[in-house]
Amino acid sequence: MSLSSANRPCDRNHFKRALNRLEQDVLRMGALVENSFRLGHQALFYQNLEAIQEITSVEKRIDRYYRHIEIECASLLTLQSPVAQDLRLVSAFMQLIRDLERIGDYAEDLTEISVKLFAYPPHPCMSQIEEMSHHAQAMLASSLASLADLDATAGQAVKVLDDKVDNAYDQLYQTLAFQRDIPGVVEPIVLLVLAIRHIERMADHATNIGQRVTYIVTGHRS
Repeated sequence: MSLSSANRPCDRNHFKRALNRLEQDVLRMGALVENSFRLGHQALFYQNLEAIQEITSVEKRIDRYYRHIEIECASLLTLQSPVAQDLRLVSAFMQLIRDLERIGDYAEDLTEISVKLFAYPPHPCMSQIEEMSHHAQAMLASSLASLADLDATAGQAVKVLDDKVDNAYDQLYQTLAFQRDIPGVVEPIVLLVLAIRHIERMADHATNIGQRVTYIVTGHRS
């Protein structure tokens, strides 16, 4: 095959179809990650045993998508000759799926924390932590919607929610870490500090996704 064959219309059409399939796979992976976050939320705040049991299978599906998409991205970069915007799209996908995979891992961590918390009464801060989790989930949903629509402006709304998550984390950490006269063991406090840290990191990864969409569309990093 000649070096110019990648520029032929049939090759270009094949590349665009492959790129569209890749984008759909990323969005499917995103939907699974959204579900894993919901399951982690249900486990942590409502002691939902079905959510705890289900998340393992969801995480396995997320990991399969991660490996598949990574291979497909590498194939498109090495076997095709993408133009500038397509190159941005593929390279951003490779980074974006890492953010998604990490959110899924943190969601599974939340279910493990929830199991350890079963033995303890609910902490007074749980409602604040739940609100923080809702904000982080909204950030993920908004970032994935911006990816589906290739909307470079959606990251602004995500940033507002990220500020709320960061403020909640700071306030909750101060409350939990410096709590005095703790009756009994300190394990539930330690677990809740881990939980808010996981949620804060999930929000950071959701922010990354929004920024990567901006890069895909504009070629500039926000």
